[in-house]
Amino acid sequence: MITFSKKLYYILFLIIFSIIFNQYYGYIGILPIDSFLIFNSGFDLMNGHFPFKDYWTIKEPFIDLIQALFFYVFGVSWSVYVFHASVFNCIITLATFLILKEFKLNINLSFFYSFCVAILFYPTVGTPFSDHHTLIFCIVSFYIFILALKKDKKIYWFLTPLFLGFGVMSKQAPSLYFIILILLLSIFYLLYSRNFKNFIYSIYGFFATIIFFLFLFLIAKINLIDVFYQYYLYPGSLGETRLDWLLPIEFKRFIWRFKILYISIAVLIYILVNQSIKKNYALVDNLIMLGVISICLISICHQLMTINAIFIYCLIPIFCGFSHIYSEKYLNKKFVNIFLILLTLGSTVYYFTKYVNSRAFMDLKNVDLNNSIDGSNINEKLKNVKWITMFYPENPEEEAENIKLFVDTLKKDHENKMIVTDYQFISVFLNQYDFSVTRFWYDFHGYPQTNNEYFLYWKNFVLKQIKKNKIKNIYVLLPLHGEKKPLENILENCFEKQIFSEVFYKLKLSNC
Repeated sequence: MITFSKKLYYILFLIIFSIIFNQYYGYIGILPIDSFLIFNSGFDLMNGHFPFKDYWTIKEPFIDLIQALFFYVFGVSWSVYVFHASVFNCIITLATFLILKEFKLNINLSFFYSFCVAILFYPTVGTPFSDHHTLIFCIVSFYIFILALKKDKKIYWFLTPLFLGFGVMSKQAPSLYFIILILLLSIFYLLYSRNFKNFIYSIYGFFATIIFFLFLFLIAKINLIDVFYQYYLYPGSLGETRLDWLLPIEFKRFIWRFKILYISIAVLIYILVNQSIKKNYALVDNLIMLGVISICLISICHQLMTINAIFIYCLIPIFCGFSHIYSEKYLNKKFVNIFLILLTLGSTVYYFTKYVNSRAFMDLKNVDLNNSIDGSNINEKLKNVKWITMFYPENPEEEAENIKLFVDTLKKDHENKMIVTDYQFISVFLNQYDFSVTRFWYDFHGYPQTNNEYFLYWKNFVLKQIKKNKIKNIYVLLPLHGEKKPLENILENCFEKQIFSEVFYKLKLSNC
């Protein structure tokens, strides 16, 4: 009874803390291209404007759907937007606590490692973000998979591909790497255990996932050809470039930079090697340890191939938690367990200070956050947001004035118009559809350049949207994080540029 009460108290505390902690940091600092991306697309989807069909997207359609549901249930506001991320911070925190407890780790230690996860995982960005959501889906799918190995219950085999599918439709990488990993581990398990009975439910789960997303596409009347081009073919064409960011494998950037992550799995590597030497083949344990080690390597490779700031240090408490489980089971060395606790505590304090509290993920590491202004200076619905960006670190008031001028100009144009900006909350608060042809403006990373084999498809998609929606004016508000002359390589000579200020201009279209 005492144990149950303690577990309940810990769960309640983790729920409250993981949500409130992320809510706090979700109001500090802005990185326009990331902070408003899902805010806008979730609002658009809720109002019947769909990815692939109405705007180009290479990632996050499932996250957009979740955000649309949050807006539909709780209303459109910044607090609801941040709450979406906070709920997912809660999910990964609770899932970690429960899985560590399930594998017989002391309840106090399970709480400790999970508490550190709550500090490091989502508060780095605070608002919904594709890398964080995708990693949560992937980690939870691994948790479910190892429960399937341990308990061999049908429901776990069924749910594993479902959560992997959620990951893939949030972002292709690292979801596809996790699919390969779990598939390989499943094959090893089946070959050695000869237990094929429940694995059939994974196949059921796979087809249920496919049917679920096909049903959503059917409801939204989304052409599967558009999904194929935008979500698979074009991102696949970027593969070689991303691989260039991974290679060459240099000690400083591949090993030393992520040394604490490697240290957090060193115990697992030692135990796995030792088990192999002794020919002590505890199948489930060995597969789980191999899986955790592989996730560490996958995460490091994925981090090196992204253009985002480092965020995978949030996995250190999870890796140390599993290392602690198997250290107690196979080593029984008190000093090793103490070391894992100290490593987790030290790294949590260090990375919280260096990345979370400094808002480094938001490119605000060297910015004085005391210069921030209240978001109500821009729009009343951004009240209590501590507004400061990397573009106007010394003078956020100037940024606010530029945005307000842009908004005032848009209000005077009552025709269909395309809005090109990283400040994507503007169309939401104006309650207007922005008719943007892409979820975010980032040349090469978001849509094809002229030298890409899929540029013609992209060009035809853009011109089709302009014609269908009878767009006469395109309003552009700078700075754009990843663009200099949006759409000008497509529009060529069929526009006239009208400049309002250094950061604000209009493209007036004719005969496009």
